[in-house]
Order: sequence, then C-alpha cells, then structure tokens
Amino acid sequence: HVAHNSGNNEWYTPAEYIEAARVVMGGITLDPASSELANTKVRADYIYTADDDGLSEPWFGKVWLNPPYAAGLVDKFTSKLADEYVSGEVEEAIVLVNNATETGWFASLVSVASAVCFPSQRVRFWSPSGEPGAPLQGQAVVYIGRNAGKFVDCFSELGWCAWVA
Repeated sequence: HVAHNSGNNEWYTPAEYIEAARVVMGGITLDPASSELANTKVRADYIYTADDDGLSEPWFGKVWLNPPYAAGLVDKFTSKLADEYVSGEVEEAIVLVNNATETGWFASLVSVASAVCFPSQRVRFWSPSGEPGAPLQGQAVVYIGRNAGKFVDCFSELGWCAWVA
C-alpha cells in the first residue's frame, strides 16, 4: 500500500489522537504539515501549510506531525523530524504514520523514537468536507522524546504501546 500512497494528502487526524498528544507533551508548538482547517483541531501555536513548504522551514519545540503519506514525501518529513530532534531544535514529537514497518523511512524514524503505539483500529481520518475516510491500512503513532512513560499511559487507551529499545 505504501508505494501507492500518491493521492489526496488532505486527510486530518481524529481529535482523540491529538488530545492524547497534547496531554503527553503539554501542548503543541508546531504542526509542520498542516492547514488552517486542520489546526482548528490541532491548535498548534505555529503551523506550516503546503504553501509554506514546511520542509524548508525550521522545526522547533513540541511537534505534532501527520505527514503527507504520498511516496516521496513521508520519508522527507520523517527524516527532517529526526534531524531536528537530534540537533536539539525539537524537544519532543508525536508522529502519526502508516505502519509501514518494512520501509527505510519507518526504520529511521523508530531509530530516534522512545515509544510507539499501534492503534487497535485503523485511524478514520477526516476529509476537508468533514467526512470520515475509509482507511486502507493500519497506522503507528511514534513518540520521540524523554517522556515515553506518559506517552504509553495516554496512548494505551487507543492501542498497543511499547517502549523502543
């Protein structure tokens, strides 16, 4: 499925995942792959839209990332996040991606992670018109930061969670 993710990238995260992320991180500083509509739910202090090209902007603070899943984009967004975390610009982050465990970008993302959650159901993203989508595959929620225990506590209500060794 991952190789065929080249359609519409405008799918937004259900509120329960964003609320759990907000609890874990104590707020969301930046959503680097957002829109004004998506931010009505995310409520990040700063957002980058497709017009801003978040890949060319600095990332900082506490990041929520639901990257565009299209082939060629998801790997760039997750790589940028890993780099910004290692550099110290990003304090912590929660990333919602397809559970593409067989891909290089997923392995690279998890290599800087401290916990992961596999939701017990496929995430029903919502479209700009407010309609729920029909998910094609399962997702993973990846936590990068020093608060893995709180992440596991908060996200265990949504699926199976574990610390990353």
